[in-house]
Amino acid sequence: MSITPIDIQQHRFKSGLFGYEKGGVDHFLELVADEMERIHRQNLELREELARVQNRVDEMRDREATLKETLIATQRVTEEMKSNARKEAEIFITDARIRAEKIVRDADERRIQLIGEIQEIKRQKISFETSLRALVESHMRLLDIDVLQVRGESREDRLLEDHLPFDEDSEPISRFRKK
Repeated sequence: MSITPIDIQQHRFKSGLFGYEKGGVDHFLELVADEMERIHRQNLELREELARVQNRVDEMRDREATLKETLIATQRVTEEMKSNARKEAEIFITDARIRAEKIVRDADERRIQLIGEIQEIKRQKISFETSLRALVESHMRLLDIDVLQVRGESREDRLLEDHLPFDEDSEPISRFRKK
């Protein structure tokens, strides 16, 4: 049974011959003492609970502070990692650009070299065509001369006048011809 302060204030003891009835007062005092003991125990328990809760709160605050520090450190490390990644990316891009420029420069040099080779081949072709044309024209003139000479002679006469291919200094066959 719980006794409230109002219960204590409004409690009326029975009066007897010499004052209040001793049994009623003793009984009420016992109730008040029990209630005070219960309240005192409850108060101690609540203080212990409050101390535990306060310790937990302190631990939580310490953890919160540690987490904040960790978060700040993590953010700093993250920013450093981002910065390093950007720097590495810039280095990689710069390196790739340098290599690409070298490849383009080498390709241009090779293109110029190939153009030079193609022009040289064209010059050689023109030179060959010119030489071949001159040779063909020379042979055509020789053929034209032979044709004019052959028209005046018979075939047998012409064959007899020719030198043998294996003997350049030999005299014409007509020398051996019977007359």
